[in-house]
Amino acid sequence: MSEVVLKNGRLITGVACEVAFAEGKITEVAEVIEAGDREVIDLQGNHFSAGWIDSHVHCYQEMNLYYDFPDQIGVEKGVTTVIDAGTTGAENIGRFYKLAKEAKTNVYALLNISKFGIVEQDELADLTKVQAELVKQALTELPEFIIGIKARMSKTVIGNNGITPLNLAKEIQAENQELPLMVHIGSAPPELQEILTVMGPGDILTHCFNGKPNGIIDQTTGKIKEFVWQAYRDGILFDIGHGTDSFNFDVAETAFKANMFANTISTDIYIRNRTNGPVYDLATTLEKLHTVGYEWPAIIEKITTAAADQYHLSQKGRIEVGKDADFTIFKIIDEEKELVDSNGNTRQAKQQIIPVKTIIGGAVYDNQL
Repeated sequence: MSEVVLKNGRLITGVACEVAFAEGKITEVAEVIEAGDREVIDLQGNHFSAGWIDSHVHCYQEMNLYYDFPDQIGVEKGVTTVIDAGTTGAENIGRFYKLAKEAKTNVYALLNISKFGIVEQDELADLTKVQAELVKQALTELPEFIIGIKARMSKTVIGNNGITPLNLAKEIQAENQELPLMVHIGSAPPELQEILTVMGPGDILTHCFNGKPNGIIDQTTGKIKEFVWQAYRDGILFDIGHGTDSFNFDVAETAFKANMFANTISTDIYIRNRTNGPVYDLATTLEKLHTVGYEWPAIIEKITTAAADQYHLSQKGRIEVGKDADFTIFKIIDEEKELVDSNGNTRQAKQQIIPVKTIIGGAVYDNQL
């Protein structure tokens, strides 16, 4: 593969930047690069960043409840890397891996601690499905694909098992080099306070700004619960995980005004909330966080550097020599757009972020066909 130079680009900070890459890796980064006889891609003054990472999706296409197709939520939407958040478990992740390898988009997985993943809504109601040895075997077989584990802790999932599935997840995590653990929260039981007591620094709380009574806001005072503040200060990481029922503008705005910020921005996208809303794609979720008050540089950091660091993707998330040649080229336009959260609340965005091209491992894809 011959060397390619991205010319006339800007980082989200407005700084001019040009990049050269070859063989899927970045070879040079500078304000100006003399292209010589190398192939040139003219970014025409558009912004670009390290490739966008959507760190909570559901994209194993052979499932029934939650499924999608990696490239339809990935490369076609300006996203270079997706992380499937526990759709599959140890018994079916091998099949998912084979399909994921066929995608243009980089695909990684968080392994559901239940051995079949989300085949049924209550995958943690039967604790015989949680088998630490099966998890260890899957991790041994697919160490580059499985980059963390997932436990869904809400009443429709756990049956009568209370906090026990999360305790089992923490035991599995401790036995496997402290893998990142993502915990889904929803309706009680278990209570959010009990969940946060079991979680530790570096664990990821997804659906952090949902509008449910078991969420971060005290329904009486309208303020963030004190035990949530303690968890936040202790280093538990907060992930958006928008989803069909898990992002509320009022909650996100209350947190923002109180200086409680999400660490990562993700969609929890699957085919139904992609085609019917309210999610649609990662860009739309970014627009919602911008409307809440997040500045564009912070937003881009949360879907590049922060996401890569959180899941130990050392070759991704930064524009540096030697890193993977994954880039998202995008424009920000001053045009209004109505945005809808998971509870039907609306906000009017004043700016839109629109992917123009996606580059994955040096291969270039056009998002504006």
